[in-house]
Amino acid sequence: MVPESVVTADDTVRTPAPELAAARAPATYDLILVAAVAALVAIGTVEIYSASAVYAAEKMGRATYWLEKQLAYLVLGAGAFWLGARIDYRLYRRWSYPMLLGALFLLVAVLFVGSRVGGAKRWFHLGPLSFQPVELAKFALVVYLAQSLAKKRDRVRVFTAGFMPHLVVCGLMMALLLKQPDLGSSIILGATTLTLLFVAGTKISYLLIAIFAAAPLVYHAIVGTPWRLRRLMAYLDPWAFRENYGYQITESLIAIGSGGWTGEGLGQGKQKLFYLPEGHTDFILSNIGEELGFVGFALVLTLFVVVLWRGVRAALASRDAFGTFLAAGLTTIFAFQALVNAGVVLGALPAKGLTLPFVSYGGTSLIVSLFFAGVILNVGRGGSPIAVSGARVQAHTNRRKPRRARIIVP
Repeated sequence: MVPESVVTADDTVRTPAPELAAARAPATYDLILVAAVAALVAIGTVEIYSASAVYAAEKMGRATYWLEKQLAYLVLGAGAFWLGARIDYRLYRRWSYPMLLGALFLLVAVLFVGSRVGGAKRWFHLGPLSFQPVELAKFALVVYLAQSLAKKRDRVRVFTAGFMPHLVVCGLMMALLLKQPDLGSSIILGATTLTLLFVAGTKISYLLIAIFAAAPLVYHAIVGTPWRLRRLMAYLDPWAFRENYGYQITESLIAIGSGGWTGEGLGQGKQKLFYLPEGHTDFILSNIGEELGFVGFALVLTLFVVVLWRGVRAALASRDAFGTFLAAGLTTIFAFQALVNAGVVLGALPAKGLTLPFVSYGGTSLIVSLFFAGVILNVGRGGSPIAVSGARVQAHTNRRKPRRARIIVP
């Protein structure tokens, strides 16, 4: 078979040697990652029904209300997972700036025409459907960072070229999220940006400057907002605020403590009987801890460790710097979001409205998380049969390593 011609970085067409083409033949999909994601989705679907059945029967008239919606989202999520795994990841590089501008537009638009739920304007409602633009913004930011860092690999240690522009874009997104308000998601985006800059080889001193500069802003966002300050006080001593701001945390701790090693048994939890709010969404890990015990709780966290492991593996196996940063960024989002969610339900972190990827109830979160997992699969596979039609894809044949890079790009 004649090897496919590629367009090199200097726009010249070159046909690789047969030996090189064979060496770069697409690998198979990462079945370990697929199995870990499938297991998390399965556990989440079962526990969503268990945690929501009584509440749904009381409020919605049928016990399967949220289960039915989750299954519908799962069908859409399966399609998103397939698309993410099949579409050549290099396509996103061409659309990095349009996606970034579109995400910023949606984050602005939701402040004016979005629906207010629980005091926050984070959702667009279109009839029976709803979605959060922040989920799309996560992908747009990671794609932009991956494209820009890959382009500036030799200048990433220059403050004005490799550090400041990325921080400005991330800071703009964080400011828009804080207006919703959504402090949890803004922290996830900030942490992901700093992680990718670290991976790219940015000077540690620049990262420390960014962290120290952000500290007063975070302090003001918490102390300057009465309800956030009360949440912080409830975090420091939840039992002193048992009847109000510490209620969710204390009920979560009771649920997890009641589960012991092996749990009360699937469907036998008591906290879902109108004690623990958001038991099928943000606090689903509490329900898992109560019904499946430490074993079930540890199993979920272990599956996320597997996702992290395979995501890092895909990043290291990428054919180009863009794929490396793309897989690393999406994996970082999973890692931070799971870490924060687990920390909240265990009382180790103040309460934040962050879902647990793949497990919590939520249409946008589930669909986008499955799409992210599919993209990581595609990066690890080295591309896809569904190639970029007519695209000028850079081959990155010149693989000079940036100085002191912390991930070696093949």
